[in-house]
Amino acid sequence: MTHLGALTPQEARKLMREGHWVGPTSGIALGYVQANLVILRKDIASDFYTFCQLNPRPMPLLDMTEPGDPIPRNVAKDADLRTDLPRYRIYRQGVLVDEPTDLRALWEDDFVAFVLGCSFTTEQQLLEHGVRLRHLEQGRNVPMFKTAVPCHASQSFHGPLVVSMRPIERTQISLAEEITSHYPLAHGGPIHIGDPAVLGIADLCHPDYGDAIELQDNEVPVFWACGVTPQAVIQEMAPDIAITHAPGHMFITDLRDDQIRDRRSLLH
Repeated sequence: MTHLGALTPQEARKLMREGHWVGPTSGIALGYVQANLVILRKDIASDFYTFCQLNPRPMPLLDMTEPGDPIPRNVAKDADLRTDLPRYRIYRQGVLVDEPTDLRALWEDDFVAFVLGCSFTTEQQLLEHGVRLRHLEQGRNVPMFKTAVPCHASQSFHGPLVVSMRPIERTQISLAEEITSHYPLAHGGPIHIGDPAVLGIADLCHPDYGDAIELQDNEVPVFWACGVTPQAVIQEMAPDIAITHAPGHMFITDLRDDQIRDRRSLLH
């Protein structure tokens, strides 16, 4: 089989649709934009759209579907958001109740899907410039942490910012910061470098999502805003139902990384 990093988005989504890949997508279809997913009922979707506008770092909006339409026409016209992610999360009243690999039996006519940018997008750019990413070397999911930093609240949505952390060698921090800052639709540059306590993170060995990655002596923890933020928010808001991707199990779009470089919006 073709190496996972060399897959096209269509090939990668086919693997997921057919149930052949149910793991994290970091390192798959490198060079293509990966995305987070949030699915909500129509009656609260407009307020979530506002929430995204208020918090563009953790929730850069790439696409928003019409009610009942599972096709993200702005970013992947032949995709189906009910089947084309490796794993989903179902929340009822803010409680995680299931992690299915297919949403067809759950889909409803008033569901609106939001496709949000993801920092996995910039990993190929970092690798091409020689920045070491040890979660990829170890075949692990990137560690993610709830912070003590609140998002800007909309009428109904509020909750903590979630960040992803990558250990970066000290000599490469400026390079990593420069590269990722060119991709605001993939969370942009780091929101913090160094002491995790500044963000209210007590222990890097116990992430809230993903896998722990131990820092080496020549490394510094670097934190990016994370698209898992809506999941922490959903747990606080507790809508009757909300569906997201499982952390690290992203939607792979047809957009190449260079198509979103230095862009702040894809929607008109």
